[in-house]
Amino acid sequence: MAGVNVTMEVGNDAVAVITICNPPVNALAIPIIAGLKEKFDEAMRRDDVKAIVLTGKGGRFSGGFDINVFETVHKTGDVSVMPDVSVELVVNTMEDAKKPAVAAIQGLALGGGLELTMGCHARISTPKAQLGLPELTLGVIPGFGGTQRLPRLVGLSKAIEMMLLSKPIMSEEGKKLGLIDAIVSSEELLRVSRQWALDIAERRKPWMRSLHMTEKLGSLSEAREILKVARQQAKQTAPNMPQHQACLDVIEEGVIHGGYNGVLKEAKIFKELVLSDTSRGLVHVFFAQRATSKVPNVTDLGLKPRPVKKVAVIGGGLMGSGIATSLILSNIFVLLKEVNSEYLLRGIKLIEENVRGLVARRKLAKDKADKALSMLKGVLDYSEFKDVDMVIEAVIESIPLKQKIFIEVEKACPPHCILATNTSTIDLNKVGEKTSSQDRIIGAHFFSPAHVMPLLEIVRTEKTSAQIILDLMTVGKIIKKVPVVVGNCTGFAVNRTFFPYTQAAHMLLHLGVDVFRIDRLISSFGLPMGPFQLQDLAGYGVFLAVGKEFANAFPGRTFLSPLVELLVKSGRNGKNNGKGYYLYDKGSKPKPDPSIVPIIEESRQIANILPAGKPISVTDQEIVEMILFPVVNEACRVLEEGVVVRASDLDIASVLGMSFPSYRGGIVFWADTVGPKHIYASLKKWSELYGSFFTPSKFLEERAMKGLLLSAPASPSSASRSRL
Repeated sequence: MAGVNVTMEVGNDAVAVITICNPPVNALAIPIIAGLKEKFDEAMRRDDVKAIVLTGKGGRFSGGFDINVFETVHKTGDVSVMPDVSVELVVNTMEDAKKPAVAAIQGLALGGGLELTMGCHARISTPKAQLGLPELTLGVIPGFGGTQRLPRLVGLSKAIEMMLLSKPIMSEEGKKLGLIDAIVSSEELLRVSRQWALDIAERRKPWMRSLHMTEKLGSLSEAREILKVARQQAKQTAPNMPQHQACLDVIEEGVIHGGYNGVLKEAKIFKELVLSDTSRGLVHVFFAQRATSKVPNVTDLGLKPRPVKKVAVIGGGLMGSGIATSLILSNIFVLLKEVNSEYLLRGIKLIEENVRGLVARRKLAKDKADKALSMLKGVLDYSEFKDVDMVIEAVIESIPLKQKIFIEVEKACPPHCILATNTSTIDLNKVGEKTSSQDRIIGAHFFSPAHVMPLLEIVRTEKTSAQIILDLMTVGKIIKKVPVVVGNCTGFAVNRTFFPYTQAAHMLLHLGVDVFRIDRLISSFGLPMGPFQLQDLAGYGVFLAVGKEFANAFPGRTFLSPLVELLVKSGRNGKNNGKGYYLYDKGSKPKPDPSIVPIIEESRQIANILPAGKPISVTDQEIVEMILFPVVNEACRVLEEGVVVRASDLDIASVLGMSFPSYRGGIVFWADTVGPKHIYASLKKWSELYGSFFTPSKFLEERAMKGLLLSAPASPSSASRSRL
């Protein structure tokens, strides 16, 4: 913990400047909290101190409470390691002190950092500082009095929005709302804050204790109405997350019974929530995302990433245009190559629509959109490829076509150029086998839509060089993706793990379970939509092509459904033509289509897997498990073969690539919560009843028998060494 401390300097003006130092964001680690208490107590005792200024070192106030403490609590189950900050430090030591304190904010004051500033008697900030309470994203609520002070400073509606949506504001908006008292330049920050603190001490400025303010809360009936509306919205947007309703309960306590009672309830509820499965899952995902940037034999070799300033994207279809959009938005020059001018113009139009769409949704300023589009150039041949740093091929899934492209680009590009393919299923060794640059061949698997989805699966072969992997990881971060490095196999890590998902849903359908019941239950579990609506959205062609790939790669453990071909024959193509399992009318939500029932009946007769010709009887929970346990089973094989570096990489990939609910911690974490023994026993039972699709993997069986978690590190097998 070297360099982690709280310092205090007393000037000739009798103002003590207390500074938090814990780089890079001055996180409120336990030693920092102890140091703050100690320095405030000292300032109160000293006769040469009239007032206090609280600030952070290195241009940042504080990024909030140290999340490592949450991890400790989750591992030990011991909540007593959480320090009593709210009452002991913020209320008793700071807010109710005999000497005033002013917060001097720059850069950011988030979470516990902002809560400390609200315990001070005034807040001075530099321009463009970020202020927010994002605790709900970790499954808890603000725990240092934020649920009580923020509504009193900015008003109830705005405070609820900031907390429930974890939506930060800039200091300029904070000034308008009354959260910030003055905005000054960083050069002036300490001087103005010191003077302000003295002015409060000498009664030239008001001595404001935010916990005692009530004028911005409005009348009790208004407050109750605002809270009621917020509860209804939270029920719709976050039905499985208890922290939202808990946060509103705690705010309501303070509105009705006063701020101090609210603070006491907040502390109690915080400790309950920190031990919840939701918090465990969300904190796990937070750390899992961080862990992806450490890849053995890549990031630990002392290599420096090389700059990638110009990228050629081959193919301007849905994926290629999305990838190009991501690159130009991050200031990387793109050459978009197509086979003819008609396709090229269509690709450029798609990119323009992507960028203009962000402007229309107010996610991008117009001048930035214009700048991004100026970074794009369309080409019809390879003549301008001589100075590109990376090529990303995003054409249809055809091995001969991809091989031909790589032979051509190898000749046209400089020798340092990264040769990347956006394939989602094809073996990379086949893609690059006709080149002499196999150390530069790598998979850059984006998820659709590529400019929106946050995951970038980086697929390496046994020959891909560490430098190329590091360079692509760096590009991934520049374009605001989370890069996860995986090994080379059919479907790679994410699509391979999840191929049984849709197949299990089809199997259940052919065992007599209602299609819309399946979708409804999977949505209730927390995925954005059920497997059949997702199929409508992705298009049936993708399902048919990918299904064949997996059936060839993994014979004996796939279920080939006759239904999709029947749907295509009946003139349905999902959302593309407005008719699938659901009907899609412009401007309205998808509606279940009852006319699909006879097609399903026909498919059931062809498949002929109904036991004794009768539909099976299953509970809601069994349906969810019969769809997700086969996914866990395949995840076990992916872990055993060493396709991913660590189990948490598969968790973050499932959350960011497949929208598996983050509050469940990802597919492996969730499976460990459910228990490998239960999963194994269920799959074994179903395999006996319904066939080999459900047969448990050796890895799962071994873990269940030994009482081990699936996420516990695997013993290094020859398979894992060959993959990564």
